Amino acid sequence: MADGFRILEDLLRIAGIRHGLIVSNIANVDTPGYKAKDVAFQDILNKEVLTLKTTSEAHIGSGDSGLKVNIIEEEGGSWKDKNNVELDREVARLTENALFFEAGLTMLSTKIRMFKNALRRQL
Repeated sequence: MADGFRILEDLLRIAGIRHGLIVSNIANVDTPGYKAKDVAFQDILNKEVLTLKTTSEAHIGSGDSGLKVNIIEEEGGSWKDKNNVELDREVARLTENALFFEAGLTMLSTKIRMFKNALRRQL
C-alpha cells in the first residue's frame, strides 16, 4: 500500500524536476554555450525495477529508498555559439512531461478515492 503512494509521489516529484529543467532549457535557447539538461529516466526506472520488496522485518532490504535524480547534459549537435537547445524538441518534451505528470496525478487521485471508499464501507 505505502509503496504505491511512494512510487506515485516520486513520479510527480521527478516530473516537477524535469519541468523545471525543460523550462530552463527553453529560457536559455539563445544563451551561448548553454547545454540542454534533462533527467536520466533510465537510471530511475532501473532503480524501481531492481528494488527488492520486503514483507517482513527479517528480510534483507534493498538499501536506501531515497529518490536520487540524475541530471544529465544533453549531447548532440551544437549551433555555432555552442548552444545545443532545440526549441521544437524542448516544447515536445514539455508536452510529454505534462502528460506524464497528469497521468501520475490521476493515478494518485484514484488510489486515494479507492481508500476513502474502502474506509466508508468499514464504518
